[in-house]
Amino acid sequence: MSHQEDIDYTPLSLPDVSMRLRRCPDGVIRVFDPLRRRWVAFTPEERVRQHFVAFLVASMHYPPGRMANEVAISHNGRSRRCDTVIYDSAAQPVAVIEYKSPAVVITEKTFDQIIRYNMVLGTRWIIVSNGVNHYCCKADPSAPSGYTFQRDIPSYAALISL
Repeated sequence: MSHQEDIDYTPLSLPDVSMRLRRCPDGVIRVFDPLRRRWVAFTPEERVRQHFVAFLVASMHYPPGRMANEVAISHNGRSRRCDTVIYDSAAQPVAVIEYKSPAVVITEKTFDQIIRYNMVLGTRWIIVSNGVNHYCCKADPSAPSGYTFQRDIPSYAALISL
């Protein structure tokens, strides 16, 4: 990405957020990620991540100290990175979130990806968002897929309660 015009500014169904952006000498636009405490490339997916994390913190009362972006895992001998993982007070993962660009339609393939990640993490919740559409599922052993879709994204308190 070398120009501001390369960023997808599709309107998101998330609250506006103030982001620190800068153009680097190489032409790449970067955003400061407060969870990783570093500058990262401002891709369409990163735009969704920054808006979604800000929404979780400001509106759903998720503690930033219990959230991590780009969490490394190993699945079937391959290194992968989970977009965001949410932890409880005992530092156990309780939710995993997968982001896509607003231009990407969320399909069964997206859910297959996050479920593979969750086979490693073992969280009770999975969330998928492209910034326009958001899906939240709770682990449910009685459901054919092992998950049931939820109407809304839960607050942090609801997320960590059994």
